[in-house]
Amino acid sequence: MAGPVKRSMMIAGHATSISLEPIFWDALRDAADAEGLPLNALVARIDAGRIEAADPANLASAIRVWLMERALDRRA
Repeated sequence: MAGPVKRSMMIAGHATSISLEPIFWDALRDAADAEGLPLNALVARIDAGRIEAADPANLASAIRVWLMERALDRRA
């Protein structure tokens, strides 16, 4: 398995870098396409939900969890 790949994007008006393994980047791109959103818009939505948590995880972890929850929901 390949190690994390760092990518920069604009989220809520500021630049940020996110490190994810390629399989997660692929899944995130697929999810954005399925929802008809640009990748940074989907990440911004995940980030907004993350920030609302009582003890927010870092953004990369929040993305991984969001993708896992999406995959589990799709199986149900």
